Amino acid sequence: MARSLRGEVLNLYKNLLYLGREYPKGADYFRSRLKAAFLKNKDVKDPEKIKQLIARGEFVIKELEALYFLRKYRALKQRYYSDDDR
Repeated sequence: MARSLRGEVLNLYKNLLYLGREYPKGADYFRSRLKAAFLKNKDVKDPEKIKQLIARGEFVIKELEALYFLRKYRALKQRYYSDDDR
């Protein structure tokens, strides 16, 4: 694996690990699933396949961020608007 791809993979892993701290099912659940996903693909040598996997990981990051923003929005909405207002 090229040096730059290795760095990208490590950064992806670190970012996902950081985002997984607030996962709804718990950080330990997320960490174990993340580790399993990365170990499953540890033998991939093709740079194009690695780039595809990195792109998929970046998509997962966007999905997690959307999940967290939605959870934050729902909490704020619930805090400031009651069901009686409708």
